[in-house]
Amino acid sequence: TKVSDGFQIVQDLIKLRWVPEILASIEAGNNRYSQMLDSIEYISHTELNRKLSILLDREVIDKTIDGRNTYYSLLPFGEDLVHVFHHLEELGERYF
Repeated sequence: TKVSDGFQIVQDLIKLRWVPEILASIEAGNNRYSQMLDSIEYISHTELNRKLSILLDREVIDKTIDGRNTYYSLLPFGEDLVHVFHHLEELGERYF
């Protein structure tokens, strides 16, 4: 069914290492590759590239090329995922 497919897509994204950090970084205004790399401790170029590719493919983020600069931004699905991650953090803080 469509609902379970949607849940599976969200669950797959939540499980991926670095996705919450990347989306939080973009939300915080780090919309360029180098800014994201600097803001996320321990992430490698390979992992950042791999995860950005997945997030672009799943239409979580958007990529805009302006001359020589590339910018990433959250699409509505990405904004909703960040909201979910914030709720999960709050649950963790409240109960653990």
